[in-house]
Amino acid sequence: MNLEILSLAQVGLAPGGFSMTYIVIIGVSMLASFLISGTLKRRFNEYSQIPIRMTGAQIAEAMLRQHGINDVQVICTPGHLTDHYDPTKKTVNLSESVYSVNSVAAAAVAAHECGHAVQHQQAYHWLGLRSKLVPAVEFSSKMLNWLMIIGILGIGVAHSPMMLWAWVVLFGVTTVFSVVTLPVEFDASRRALAWMESSGVAASMEHDKAKNALFWAAMTYFAAAVGSIAQLAYFLMMALGGRRNEN
Repeated sequence: MNLEILSLAQVGLAPGGFSMTYIVIIGVSMLASFLISGTLKRRFNEYSQIPIRMTGAQIAEAMLRQHGINDVQVICTPGHLTDHYDPTKKTVNLSESVYSVNSVAAAAVAAHECGHAVQHQQAYHWLGLRSKLVPAVEFSSKMLNWLMIIGILGIGVAHSPMMLWAWVVLFGVTTVFSVVTLPVEFDASRRALAWMESSGVAASMEHDKAKNALFWAAMTYFAAAVGSIAQLAYFLMMALGGRRNEN
């Protein structure tokens, strides 16, 4: 759930300086991210107090086994909410607050990560596309950071049409990645909830709480995607000459 590759440029600095429009975009994006993140943490803490009969690791192993997946290992990884599925190593990595904990929150997170393993097994096209985009996103993020550093040193990106268009293209790659991530995450949650209901792991009330926890987790990706789209639109308007209309 924590696979978000972002550049420093995506969290605050625009090429060529700030404008009121950009400040509003960043402010709204940061506020939405803060509120959603806070709600997610509160829901996770609340639902971590509701026990069920299986730990996160047991949930993951059972879901994988029932889907006929025998080549994926469930392991414990350090940190809090650092859970993720690694398709290259074929591991479901569960954080310490999920792996050995028997709660609704732990079950929801573990099942969600196994949802990604099921996507991998079934060659879910959006997951395949996201995996293919990773190298391009890593490159784009590094280049955006270099362009930002160049701007800080006084070489304004906005004063060079070629560099500004390079910024737009690179930022566009990271934005596409954020958008492609949405169906991947929502589908993994859908698979997790469907399995939890069909397997009888959680009662109806617990199922609703797991659904709520996964909803707020997915909303973090939604907020990131919307913020990235808004910033890309701003940069594109700059490249097309829209910035002159503000001056």
